[in-house]
Amino acid sequence: MTSVDILAGARQAASVIVLRDRPAGGIEVLMLTRAVRDGDPWSGAAVFPGGVVNADDRRAHAFVVNLTDAEASRRLQLPEGGLDHFVAAVRESFEEVGLLFARIATPDQHARAHAEWRGPLQRGEQSFAALCNALDLSIDLSGWALLSHWLTPLGPGRRFDTRFFITRAPDGQSAIADMGEAQRVMWLSPLEALDPATALSLVPVTRAVLMLLRRFSSVQEALAYARALPRVDRIFPRRARTGAGPSFVLPGEPAYDEVALLDPTGAATAYSDLVAGRAVQLSPRLIRIVAPNPGVMTGPGTNTYLVGDPEINRWTVVDPGPDDARHLEALVHAAPGPIERILVTHTHPDHSPGAVTLSQQTGAPVLGMRPRFPVHQDPAFSPSAELGGGETITLGPATTLRVIHTPGHASNHLAFQLVEERTLLAGDHVMQGGTVIIDPPDGDMAAYLRSLEALLAIELDWIAPGHGFLIARPHDVVRDVIGHRLARGAKVLEALRTMTRATASQLVPLAYADAPAVLHALAERSLTAHLLQFEREGQVRRDGEVWLLNA
Repeated sequence: MTSVDILAGARQAASVIVLRDRPAGGIEVLMLTRAVRDGDPWSGAAVFPGGVVNADDRRAHAFVVNLTDAEASRRLQLPEGGLDHFVAAVRESFEEVGLLFARIATPDQHARAHAEWRGPLQRGEQSFAALCNALDLSIDLSGWALLSHWLTPLGPGRRFDTRFFITRAPDGQSAIADMGEAQRVMWLSPLEALDPATALSLVPVTRAVLMLLRRFSSVQEALAYARALPRVDRIFPRRARTGAGPSFVLPGEPAYDEVALLDPTGAATAYSDLVAGRAVQLSPRLIRIVAPNPGVMTGPGTNTYLVGDPEINRWTVVDPGPDDARHLEALVHAAPGPIERILVTHTHPDHSPGAVTLSQQTGAPVLGMRPRFPVHQDPAFSPSAELGGGETITLGPATTLRVIHTPGHASNHLAFQLVEERTLLAGDHVMQGGTVIIDPPDGDMAAYLRSLEALLAIELDWIAPGHGFLIARPHDVVRDVIGHRLARGAKVLEALRTMTRATASQLVPLAYADAPAVLHALAERSLTAHLLQFEREGQVRRDGEVWLLNA
């Protein structure tokens, strides 16, 4: 991955989210409509008051009565100068919407500030410190908290590194648009601002903040939330594209790490959606094609991978997917050179059935492991050679796959380590954003946990899953999966302790109370796998279909 300074060219900025309580309940947030300007990608957008931190903002530190620069810098995770950001937000609020967050002794002070100082401040002819000095004002930050921190995506246009503060609207003041930067001001509930019928143009950060604000029923509740945050980390969206056009992807969303890998400079060349038949070059050695079989169990569809050595331009298919003519045609078309072998991670119906037809079309042999149990398996699977784990497959002078037996989801499950790129083609061993079904008798929870633990000893930078985008920080993800499975097992035991005697189906609503009821039938399979594991360990026993804890 190309090393890129994500802060290069980004200007320090500050914004303030001003809230007030509605008499009938709920909150309203102050928003302004930006002026329409040529070349501004967010021209006419609805935003919160804010702008760039100026050098002159530091001169106003002396007029802040209840926050030091040291404390402000600590809150903002800066070595110094944190108070500049607070002052900038106060100043921008006054310039754009006329709200003055200061201790005002008389109405005359407020009137003079508007009449004599707002214009010169907007034109850069005066500083906020000069205003405070002339009118004997003290900047009051007692009700302020830091809510969020966003960095503009890499790419064309101006970029800002912006802290978003949150506070209550000052008493006795009215918001008035400056008719320059702010063409209109609005008090809206978060739901109203997000409602398509309101027809606001919202930038991604504004939409995200409004989505957060809609959970609060009062200003006090919103402020308490912000003040309780242990730290506020920078959120860095990335530009991407979809089949429908440009998009943005946020940290934590499935495509984020893949987009960052494939498009480090923000040229919006990487996709944030998965579309059947589209060939995505993940690296010089790795190409992904998604099968047209989306569903509850398959997500956006099953991933087929082409792995090859560019020097000799010969390619290996991993998981040909369903026996679908369109899919097989797409992957043959996507292969830069001849297909010389077909590898199968396991024989569930969404991963292996295409192997027979693809082998007939290309003459490539099929390699994999036969299942131990026939239920829910591909009955046509018959490998040319059986793999058992531990083999090394040389694809070319600079491309090697190591075969790893990873039972648990299926007894015959294999994963393939692309050694040179520290990438694991994981099949269904590790899912993106969820956990796999462990379905006895072929699925085995204890074996699954052991297989996960074994991955922690392998050098990995990426997981290429059977469904979804590339997954970064594999060891962290694997540890999370192990932790989740152990926690779920503890819930199963606690549910059985609560009920004393119960069938697996009776335990599901308690042990999987956090899962939608529509998924409980699938969850029962994994719950049964937990019970079988505990039975082997001597923690539980069976009386017919009823389970009991051992004393």
